[in-house]
Amino acid sequence: MSFHTYIQWNKQIKEDGEFSRDHTITYGSGQKVSASSAPEYKGSDSFVNPEESLLAALSSCHMLTFLAIAHLKRLPVESYEDNASATLGKLDTGKLAVTEMTLSPKIKFVEGVEMDEETIKKIHDKAHINCFIANSINTKVTIKP
Repeated sequence: MSFHTYIQWNKQIKEDGEFSRDHTITYGSGQKVSASSAPEYKGSDSFVNPEESLLAALSSCHMLTFLAIAHLKRLPVESYEDNASATLGKLDTGKLAVTEMTLSPKIKFVEGVEMDEETIKKIHDKAHINCFIANSINTKVTIKP
């Protein structure tokens, strides 16, 4: 299985002489997203940046894995929300990296399904271990249900 994206950038010089960081990402599904670097790196604050995209990929993957596990355990989920965050910092080598990502999922099970915190934590732990994106990164990931 493989996945594809297409990135397109065209030369644009801003009034201050800097080049524009704005570009378009086209996903294999055909969806297009306007993207840029983070505003701190001279990008547009109204467009998605790579750090947010990485965080969204992790959060989405964790959610989908959690939902699959809950489904297999016959634990119907009513809703799932995650207010995730990422921290940019320096590695021991001095290079900048996304050094930590925190997922803060809130899960609501269908009426009549009672879940204790320990069981939910176990499902989150299993979801994290089996999430393709989590297995692809070296960043510290914290899950705070």
